[in-house]
Amino acid sequence: MLPSETDQSPLGAPDQTRQHATLPDTLAIIPMRNTVLFPGAALPITLGRQRSIQAVQEAARANQPIGLVLQRNPECEEPGAGDLYEVGTVAVVIRYMAAANGTHHLVCQGTQRFKIREFLPNMPYPVARIVLIEDADPNDLHTPEALARLLQLQERTLALLQALPEPPAELIAVVRQADSASTLVDLIPSVMDLEATEKQALLETFDLSKRVDRVLEILAHRTEVMRISQDIMTRTQKKLEGRSREMILREQMRTIEKELGEEDGGAREEIAKLRQAIADAAMPEEVENHANKELKRLGQMQAGSAEHSMLQTYLEWLSELPWARTSAGEIDIAAARAILDEDHYGLPKIKRRILEYLAVQKLKPEGKSPILCFVGPPGVGKTSLGQSIARATGRKFVRVSLGGVHDEAEIRGHRRTYIGALPGTIMQAMKKAGTRNPVMMLDEIDKLGHGVHGDPNAALLEVLDPEQNGTFRDNYFAVPFDLSSVMFITTANVIDAIPGPLRDRMEVIELSGYTEEEKLQIARRYLVRRQIEANGLENSDVEVTDGALDEIIRYYTREAGVRNLERAIAKTLRSIAMKVAEGGAPPYRIDGDDVAVILGAHRYERETAMRTSVPGVVTGLAWTPVGGDILFIEATKVPGNGKLILTGQLGEVMKESAQAAFTLIKSRAADLEIDPGLIAEIDIHVHVPAGAIPKDGPSAGVAMSLALASLLTGRRARPDVAMTGEISLRGLVLPVGGIKEKVIAALRAGITEVLLPARNRHDLEDIPKEVVERTRFVWLENIEQAIDEALQERD
Repeated sequence: MLPSETDQSPLGAPDQTRQHATLPDTLAIIPMRNTVLFPGAALPITLGRQRSIQAVQEAARANQPIGLVLQRNPECEEPGAGDLYEVGTVAVVIRYMAAANGTHHLVCQGTQRFKIREFLPNMPYPVARIVLIEDADPNDLHTPEALARLLQLQERTLALLQALPEPPAELIAVVRQADSASTLVDLIPSVMDLEATEKQALLETFDLSKRVDRVLEILAHRTEVMRISQDIMTRTQKKLEGRSREMILREQMRTIEKELGEEDGGAREEIAKLRQAIADAAMPEEVENHANKELKRLGQMQAGSAEHSMLQTYLEWLSELPWARTSAGEIDIAAARAILDEDHYGLPKIKRRILEYLAVQKLKPEGKSPILCFVGPPGVGKTSLGQSIARATGRKFVRVSLGGVHDEAEIRGHRRTYIGALPGTIMQAMKKAGTRNPVMMLDEIDKLGHGVHGDPNAALLEVLDPEQNGTFRDNYFAVPFDLSSVMFITTANVIDAIPGPLRDRMEVIELSGYTEEEKLQIARRYLVRRQIEANGLENSDVEVTDGALDEIIRYYTREAGVRNLERAIAKTLRSIAMKVAEGGAPPYRIDGDDVAVILGAHRYERETAMRTSVPGVVTGLAWTPVGGDILFIEATKVPGNGKLILTGQLGEVMKESAQAAFTLIKSRAADLEIDPGLIAEIDIHVHVPAGAIPKDGPSAGVAMSLALASLLTGRRARPDVAMTGEISLRGLVLPVGGIKEKVIAALRAGITEVLLPARNRHDLEDIPKEVVERTRFVWLENIEQAIDEALQERD
């Protein structure tokens, strides 16, 4: 980035003595964009390019001047010798500082013109040999001719300054006190808004008399322009005295249209087009009457008025809304089922719910559309599922992103009386869809913000209520619009982040993470084919075997969705694309043994056996916003006085679970054959690894208890067992949430036995069949069952 031009101001007074001390014959050159520094003037500069910063730092360190030279092309990022003008200004760095944001600022004082002879090679920043341009002889500055030129400059400059509405008193004083034309002729262009090329031309005019003549021409031209402008203003004010500014503009617009022969012709044509558009829009009677009333007002306005433009835009928006257009054809349940199965693998409950809705619509077309809310971790297909629903129902699909929206007006629109007002995102999406019954996906509804301009969650209460959205009013239109035919689908990662009243209006459908088998099917059916096309390959060029996909799923991705899986497949196929591009002969086959060569060493390992190989370590299960995960809980003992130490950035609820587990194990010390005196002589430290990640909730109570029991009894935990559940002081195992996600995470980590609260048995029907078949479940009523099942016998 080159030095940026800032507002110039002649910080040095014109009567200051210019520096004529001996200057070096080489200077560090700083290219300038649209900025010219004159001798005697001061200029603030902001530096952004590293070479320029280094040059200024070296010059400041050596107390040497620098050379400021204008670029021929301000867009050039790395100007060479041919990109710079030959004449510049020697500048002394008066002040230099570096800001906290990484920018560097300096103030330079121009001293003398110079001309570049040649640039020195092999320098870290531009350095050139220069020839100094001597200014006028000081003895000639007080000749009658020089004094006459000075007087002319002063008179014309003062005349121009005094013609300004608020003449700068400080600058007027500086001009009056100037004692030489040489100084003043450089001061004047430095404060005028001239083009950079015009300033450069003045800088390159070495002859003082020619330079003065050129500045006098510029001053005369500017003075004449100012005089004519003031004369026009005076005459206009006298002619139209008492009228407002709006009336003046209207009078001027009428005069222009009359001279061009277009008086009211264009306006009448626009009125006719809007009248026809309103008639064709098939608006409700109330809305159409309102539109025609506004159209009549528009016809009575002057075409050049601001309100005319605002009202015309409003009527255009109103006539373009889909008041009566629909897109859904005849509903075919079998065809819709085939489309859903083609686009998405699994998801039987969601597909059944969609088909139920279609069946109701077929039997009762005037029925209200449901408000579905897909909740699940990233990458499980929530957004793409909405597109499939639109395809299966034959409707238009439109997506509205709500992430980060913090202003109610972004949902309901601004009143059209405001400058730049627009409808809200809902009505903009309706116009984009072009039909009154699209599938509208409100994405990331749990990411809505809350600012000082209202709560967008509250604005959605009417939109997402089938009993109210039939008369939705956008602030911009101020007329009711029927949204009851729209099929709204919302998506969220966490349902708890959605306010209760808004959540109550939606039918929540949870999408859990995928099992390894589901990921394999999704990759085989969709991801590989999509990435083959995305990387410019043909299906005949490459074959990715199930072994390769299984290797990627197990050892290179660990997620609830399939986004990272698709990225890993894309990386694998790019290696084939490179071979094909280099002239290789397809087809290529990627097997399980080839994955490590392409993707490198395994990113994830089955580490449960290693982590639970010593007493005091057990495997728990956790729920996160991005799916389930395994959670290792480690306990160890050190000499002390019976304290419990907790680390791992645990929340208050999780700390209370650990305290309850500690109390429970101490109360069962005799049953567990634990020496009661031992607990009083040691401190127990419980740590949950991944300490940078906050953890909270009561579901680790069973795991905490087993970790303490394993530590104090010396019995190691079984490496193939994981557990979840809340614990009570009586030793009862209480139910928890997120069972499906936790069980899938356990199987993903290679765990084959899961201990669950008995009161969570009803959640078994939500777990995929293949997961149930590969996992052994133990239903816990109390902590004794968990200890007997999870801990091995003493060595």
